[in-house]
Amino acid sequence: MSDRRRPDGATGPDPRARSGAIGRRRLTRTGTEPVTAQSPLRLRLLLSAVFLPLFVAGAAFFGVWAADTGPGDSPGRGSLVALAAVCAAFVLLAAADLMVVAGRLRRERGASAPR
Repeated sequence: MSDRRRPDGATGPDPRARSGAIGRRRLTRTGTEPVTAQSPLRLRLLLSAVFLPLFVAGAAFFGVWAADTGPGDSPGRGSLVALAAVCAAFVLLAAADLMVVAGRLRRERGASAPR
């Protein structure tokens, strides 16, 4: 951990900084974004929920098509396998995004609930 000059002139770790899941995050604003800026979580949730089954279907479709392709067919087996792999990668990405967004929405609901 490196020591940086703090805004109050002292050295050492900044007490306003906190560790996040990846690296350190600063609690002070550094840009011109509004104080209430938020990610459109519900839109991300909708898009991931819509495209996850489409990419699953695409991966299955291209995988079956690649398995049924014979020598000399066009498109070739290699390109169909590549398309199936791209769809499978998007499946993983959409599933991970669904988990992240669901967790953030759950955390937001928990923080806003009256105690």
